[in-house]
Amino acid sequence: MSLQATIETLWQRKQDGLTAADVGADELAELDAFLEALEAGEIRAAEKRDGSWEANEWVKQGILLNFGLRNTEPRTYGDVTYHDVLPLRDTSDLMEKGTRNTPDGTVIRRGAYVGSNAILMSPAYVNIGAHVGDGTLVDSCDTVGSCAQIGDNVKLGANTLIGGVLEPVESAPVIVEDGVSLGAGCRVTSGFVVGENSIVGENTLLTPRIPVYDLVEEEVIYGELPANRRAFTRFVESSIGDHDLFSGGAYKPAVVATDIEATTLEATAREEALRE
Repeated sequence: MSLQATIETLWQRKQDGLTAADVGADELAELDAFLEALEAGEIRAAEKRDGSWEANEWVKQGILLNFGLRNTEPRTYGDVTYHDVLPLRDTSDLMEKGTRNTPDGTVIRRGAYVGSNAILMSPAYVNIGAHVGDGTLVDSCDTVGSCAQIGDNVKLGANTLIGGVLEPVESAPVIVEDGVSLGAGCRVTSGFVVGENSIVGENTLLTPRIPVYDLVEEEVIYGELPANRRAFTRFVESSIGDHDLFSGGAYKPAVVATDIEATTLEATAREEALRE
């Protein structure tokens, strides 16, 4: 039986009433094999098909099964005792990949994939089901949420939040494609897709509820930033308009996207020195 068929069968058994108390060695071995496949990059929570990102429902089901069919146990991280259904990820493979994870707070949860020649600065957190590509920098105080898909050669600036989308299982998670640079303090949530080679200014919020004014194609779009854009936050007039509480009208946040100019690439080019 394939891994997908195994997980789908186990998922149906869970719907029919299977609990952690009923789980034996065989089921735990299946769940462990699933986590190992995630960590090896053999399976992913979402993949690009025909130009669009789609969730792999069975993979997200497998992650949920690892929560629902395991018991919470006391575990240790350094001198700290914590309680969870899963241990942290074994990071012994990172050195042979040329990947660096600094001490004192870099946490990678079981079931997360980290590619080659990546850098994870402390404190940073990478959750289960996340995929961090080759050559990517996860800077200090960053969070990469469950199932988030981060491409190759991405820069996540300090204090960046990449949200997770675990449920519903049919919904695609947050996607940050290859070559993207997110400035410090950016937040990407709710399945938003950041197109490849885009540069996003500091403290920009990218979420499907905030419009993106694409000045290249001269259109307003939601839920994605097209490839090869330079984006930043601006405030535009709200439909609320004028009000006694705020004379002169109300405003709401928006994202403005323009062409990438050659000069904007200087900051990202300097990052290459970190990997030489």
